[in-house]
Amino acid sequence: METKLQLTDEEWRERLTPEQYEILRNKGTERAFTGAYWDDHSPGVYRCAACGAELFRSDTKFESGSGWPSFFEPTSLDSVVTESDTSYGMVRTEVMCATCGGHLGHVFDDGPAPTGLRYCINSCALDLEKTS
Repeated sequence: METKLQLTDEEWRERLTPEQYEILRNKGTERAFTGAYWDDHSPGVYRCAACGAELFRSDTKFESGSGWPSFFEPTSLDSVVTESDTSYGMVRTEVMCATCGGHLGHVFDDGPAPTGLRYCINSCALDLEKTS
């Protein structure tokens, strides 16, 4: 994966909160039902908390019951990149910001139509730009 924004570890630490750093740079996760956006229904654009790139739109968000914000598709296929994640004895597909490489969450094939996908994303990795 070739990212468009590359910063040093020190620069990322200055830019991000400790929780954001743990999730976006160390591939961590927040506990279910604790993030700012898991139950937010505001219209708007979800951007990467690390670099500001547009990732998802509220009209693709749905209630998955997982405790994390869930979307059935990114804004564009160029917004995110994926790769296999075999951590914790599981096989999953990791989702990362295509611009900065930040870890966002995982994508699963149990979502609603029209894609059948569920992008399960950490709230801490997102900034919601609300629209009216």
